[in-house]
Amino acid sequence: MVPITLRVLDGADRGRVFDDLQAPITIGREEGNSIQLNDERVSRFHVKVQEDNDKLVLTDLESTNGTKVNGEDIQLRILRYGDMITVGRSVLLFGTREEIAERLARLRGDDDVSGSQRGAPFDFGLNWQDDSEFQATLHSLEPPELPERLTPGQAAQLSELLEYLHIRIRHLLNSVQMDRKAQHIQLDPRQWQSLIDLQGRLSEYLRKIGEPGDADP
Repeated sequence: MVPITLRVLDGADRGRVFDDLQAPITIGREEGNSIQLNDERVSRFHVKVQEDNDKLVLTDLESTNGTKVNGEDIQLRILRYGDMITVGRSVLLFGTREEIAERLARLRGDDDVSGSQRGAPFDFGLNWQDDSEFQATLHSLEPPELPERLTPGQAAQLSELLEYLHIRIRHLLNSVQMDRKAQHIQLDPRQWQSLIDLQGRLSEYLRKIGEPGDADP
């Protein structure tokens, strides 16, 4: 596995760089963590990063104040270079400058993603997060990949879940009424409530999937 690099962009430890780390690692305010942060809003053992199927997975360890990745509350998240992890008052950037630059080039569809041409616009410093163009490109929502190496039972469960969501969304789309003159669409209150219910179910699924079994906040 490629070594893990995390740089502290904001917080009491701003400017510190943790590199050449090997998964699994933990981040928290107590001794014994791979990365110990001087932040009273960070839990004793706040998050862990572990390798699974050649991916790095970030898990919130039921921390008191929660964890955000790119501004979104998470419990479980596959990390990508350029992700910004917020724990307490601290913000950590995942990846080296080279790793982030190469991912940025791929997202932009640039021909050279080897890192051989790292002048502007790829050469950025620790204040790069203030650049809205980088933010919009690196932190835009990408369609996630389907999980690999599923057992037949797990594949059937995933297929059933996706089919359920597909049918619910299809019914909602079919219920939409379009006012072509006013250039807007209408959804009746019952279907609007169904949409809210669907979001609620997704929230429950996310919590159940991301619930650590042996958390120590």
